[in-house]
Amino acid sequence: MKKIAILTGAGMSVESGLSTFRGAGGLWDEYPVEQVATPEGYAANPALVLEFYNKRRKQLLTVEPNEGHRLIATLEERFDVTVITQNVDDLHERAGSTNVIHLHGELMKVCSSRAPQDLRYVRALPSYAPEIHLGDMAADGSQLRPYIVWFGEAVPLMEDAIRAVCDIDMFIIIGTSLNVYPAAGLLNYVPVNVPVYLVDPNDVDVKGVHKVVAIRKSASAGMQEIIDKYLL
Repeated sequence: MKKIAILTGAGMSVESGLSTFRGAGGLWDEYPVEQVATPEGYAANPALVLEFYNKRRKQLLTVEPNEGHRLIATLEERFDVTVITQNVDDLHERAGSTNVIHLHGELMKVCSSRAPQDLRYVRALPSYAPEIHLGDMAADGSQLRPYIVWFGEAVPLMEDAIRAVCDIDMFIIIGTSLNVYPAAGLLNYVPVNVPVYLVDPNDVDVKGVHKVVAIRKSASAGMQEIIDKYLL
């Protein structure tokens, strides 16, 4: 069975109504990254950080997977598919994808402040209670925090992602600027002879030895073109 790896970024979820972080009007325009997405920002004002992610969860619960998410999920009917996402939303899973590597964490989960990657203390928040506040404790007695990989923290699933792209027949990149490392470096591990398709309505500067087929469309339209032209 042909193996396909798909790397998705914020542009994957735009059609669902989620704000991007880096584009014009993105979340970093409203909240400086240093305040809400670094260990230092959390240490300085944990209440602000917790409220930021409470808002993100409540927003996530108002949206649905888009056609791009659904098209990716349907590929599992015919191919061995691994989705590697920089997104912290759960839209891939809600669309039906079963093999998803979340490089930057998962918004609907919380963890220990003392040991963020200790899976014993990671738990999912129910949709009817998506908020956490100061005083909500993990099982190890530390403050609950978002299960998010912040800037300056290690990306624990990066090795899983590298292994996933080393043995594939096709690599698809959707909705990412390829500016955030280490995720942007995944292309360096894709075998040179593997076809690479990049779906993004904007011009993305791709460095490396691969010949990349650029599809200047939205996630949904771009995925449909890949299916129609290269997978049927």
